[in-house]
Amino acid sequence: MQSLPTSNTRGWLISPLGPNPWWTLLAAAVPALLCTILIFMDQQITAVIVNRKENKLKKGCGYHLDLLVVALMLGVCSIMGLPWFVAATVLSISHVNSLKVESACAAPGEQPKFLGIIEQRVTGFMIFTLMGCSVFMTSVLKFIPMPVLYGVFLYMGVSSLRGIQLFDRIKLFGMPAKHQPDLIYLRYVPLWKVHIFTVVQLSCLIVLWVIKASAAAVVFPMMVLALVFVRKLLDFCFTKRELSWLDDLIPESKKKKEDDKKKKEKEDAERMLEEDDSNPAYDGSNVLKIPVKTLKGRDPSEVNISDEMAKSGVWKSVSMNSDSCKALKGGNSQEKLPSVQINVENEDGRKVVDAETSL
Repeated sequence: MQSLPTSNTRGWLISPLGPNPWWTLLAAAVPALLCTILIFMDQQITAVIVNRKENKLKKGCGYHLDLLVVALMLGVCSIMGLPWFVAATVLSISHVNSLKVESACAAPGEQPKFLGIIEQRVTGFMIFTLMGCSVFMTSVLKFIPMPVLYGVFLYMGVSSLRGIQLFDRIKLFGMPAKHQPDLIYLRYVPLWKVHIFTVVQLSCLIVLWVIKASAAAVVFPMMVLALVFVRKLLDFCFTKRELSWLDDLIPESKKKKEDDKKKKEKEDAERMLEEDDSNPAYDGSNVLKIPVKTLKGRDPSEVNISDEMAKSGVWKSVSMNSDSCKALKGGNSQEKLPSVQINVENEDGRKVVDAETSL
């Protein structure tokens, strides 16, 4: 059986010029540039979504290798008159979601914990093998109703919306404040500004969809590039800190963990300060013990009591009592001022300096 091209008027290879005049090669440079921008952004955006850090992939990304393979395949497909080989965003995201591994829930109400992705080449190889075999199954595939295919594509698109920040912000429009999830950007950005940012994104999405579905679809790549300037205009409506929470490459889960860790450290520091204030070292007795870490190489008789007391954290409580004593001294000069016995101890608890001073 001899294989033939799809049309009898052409061969296996397509001439770049064909029956067109020579100047069409120069005129095709402009739409070719638009297609290059579109294919580059489609490929790189898909690769960034698949290889984001929250997926916990262990193997390298290989952005340059993927782009090189796509460029070579585009050249081969163009010469042979075949459809272009480009990234399939929805298919790629659904493929990654299907390989996710989560922990088993032991306790009732416990949320499963994401463990990682099963990284292998078997599923990808089998997918494209079956796609190639579908050429010989056209007599059977033609009986599949189109609504069934549309339903499969709709399910793949909806299932890939989970975890996308835009979709989470859209759900906030009709959600009461008490039912809102603990999202990291809601801690630092006012809710009305979050809604404004979402409306801007939805407006850009609708404009792109209208252009793609109309006769002006040829300028679609330029409109995608124009989104860069729209993003720069948002700097006049939002602060850099707000945009860092609303539009950042760092995954939501990682930013939330770092923020929770900082809050916990701050609370622990405040709690320690409160405990120090509520439990002063000086309890009003006439014995003040000052711990000394080490006295190696030093004569205990050379220890300066004033310096050691100034270095300790108990001097504040002593100075407060000394202020009250000064008031007593001014009122009654004949009254004897209280004295404090100071014991300086080393790490072993042995007394190295014993002195007595007046406040």
